[in-house]
Amino acid sequence: MPADIEDYALLGDLHTAALVGRDGSVDWLCLPRFDSPACFAALLHDETAGRWLLAPADGGPSTARRYRGDSLVLESEWRTADGVVRVVDFMPPRTGAPHLVRLVEGVSGRVTMRTDLRLRFDYGHIVPWVSRTGEELTAVAGPDAVWLRTPVRLRVHGRGAAVHGEFAVEAGQCVPFVLTRTASHLPRPSPVDPGAALADTVRFWTDWIRDCRYRGRWPQAVHRALITLKALTYAPTGGVVAAATTSLPEQPGGPRNWDYRYCWLRDSAFTLQALLGTGHVGEARAWREWLLRAVAGDPANLQIMYALDGTRRIPETTLGWLPGYRGAAPVRVGNAAADQFQLDVWGEVLDCLHLARETGMTPTETAWDLQCALLEYLEGHWDEPDNSLWEVRGPRRQFVHSKAMAWAGLDRAVHAVRAHGLPGPAARWAALRDRIHDEVCSQGFDTRRNTFTQFYGSRGLDAALLLLPRVGFLPWSDPRIRGTVDAVRRELCEDGFLLRYRPQADGNVDGLPGEEGAFLACTFWLADALHCTGRTEEAEELFEHLLELRSDLGLLSEEYDTRARRQAGNTPQAFSMVGLVNTARLLSGAPTGTGAS
Repeated sequence: MPADIEDYALLGDLHTAALVGRDGSVDWLCLPRFDSPACFAALLHDETAGRWLLAPADGGPSTARRYRGDSLVLESEWRTADGVVRVVDFMPPRTGAPHLVRLVEGVSGRVTMRTDLRLRFDYGHIVPWVSRTGEELTAVAGPDAVWLRTPVRLRVHGRGAAVHGEFAVEAGQCVPFVLTRTASHLPRPSPVDPGAALADTVRFWTDWIRDCRYRGRWPQAVHRALITLKALTYAPTGGVVAAATTSLPEQPGGPRNWDYRYCWLRDSAFTLQALLGTGHVGEARAWREWLLRAVAGDPANLQIMYALDGTRRIPETTLGWLPGYRGAAPVRVGNAAADQFQLDVWGEVLDCLHLARETGMTPTETAWDLQCALLEYLEGHWDEPDNSLWEVRGPRRQFVHSKAMAWAGLDRAVHAVRAHGLPGPAARWAALRDRIHDEVCSQGFDTRRNTFTQFYGSRGLDAALLLLPRVGFLPWSDPRIRGTVDAVRRELCEDGFLLRYRPQADGNVDGLPGEEGAFLACTFWLADALHCTGRTEEAEELFEHLLELRSDLGLLSEEYDTRARRQAGNTPQAFSMVGLVNTARLLSGAPTGTGAS
């Protein structure tokens, strides 16, 4: 059975990521990209779907583990009856072929180790042909070829191609394993030198985090969150994936399982805030350029998400041969939400480009032309119902957050014309902006309960309502905002953490069975809202409570199961890590939002 979600460590090379359990097993790895088929998929089944175990022969979880300083180099130690052994795992930032390097270091005594390698291409579906020559093992099937280089004598067992080996390591010894992948029609790539690769990897991450400008009270937490966010970046394009995994359930054993190995547009403003606010301008600029390339074209065809390289088609399929994480089926690849109409995305993109402009990133004429095209589409479609930022699969509604983001997009355009002299019909945009504002305040506000609602006429609430003042729709001091903050906190909190919404409040608004856990990004928004409404002590208490939910390595998934007291959903989740960074910045004195006014 796969480990608890918080028991997985992240490795990455800025193209893809691996998850390593406390037991020394790599249970998830997609090669060569985040969204490629997995060659280790035990995370969604068991070892028969592919994994790579490297641990003491006696088994058991590591007794201690940590990242080496501010890096993505994992060190796991086992204290056994025979001695102490350390496994150092990392993926060197990629310059050619991808490599996964594992070093077994003897610390004291003499420990017997074992390795169990089961390569299974196409999410556990294809067993490769495995052969051995000298110190090198080769596995080939279809388009994939993997080489494993190690001095350890390995044995290949049966048609299942399970590769086993046992060896002893003594104090001061280091036994290397280097796994390398390339397309099967290409020549074998040169393996990296393990020691040099380790030094280069530590240096890369140490040099990168050195640019961080955060000087608040939580530097260690912020550094780890930023390193994780960087690790979820696809270096060739600058796109940031929502998470490294697919189909980790929002509810134990439930069907709310989605593929998050893609780039969501609405995350852009939050991501840019985190990167720009901590000094990582280069990454912010690359993210903006990815955004401009991805959304280029007919504004009517704007999508909520794109693949790493900007590909639009992300068809959703299920993998019937995988039972899912601890039986949570189905396992999905691709994401049908890419085809949904989510009105807020037009506003999110305009807000994102506004933020880039206001923080001094060099504007381009092409970027403004694109924004004008998006505004033209927004003018003609702002009053249509949509699927909301939460990608509900029930009927489309007039969601309040979506309307507010349409307002925000027009507001940023008016500001661009009046403050920066860019060409555009500012008076017309301002009139529509004010019309939307009036409509939201009259139809999306419940005067009896003194709160905005999830959609017009809704009985339910929505955590995204906490973003209304953040984008400047109303000030934090407005009684309607304070009432909304209190109502959201009262009706959506479970054990102190915030749900996105309650599906049953309006007769199953999202059209899906089951429930989900507390949404961590939303809980960070609540901490922001408490601070901005004068309850800073409560905000800091909630923030500290959120920090306690992190794994021992400082990672957060998408959600938190308040009953099981476990992380839930895909991991590590960029939105959660961005929330941590932005809340830490806010509580340390950073600005409160992206509004133009």
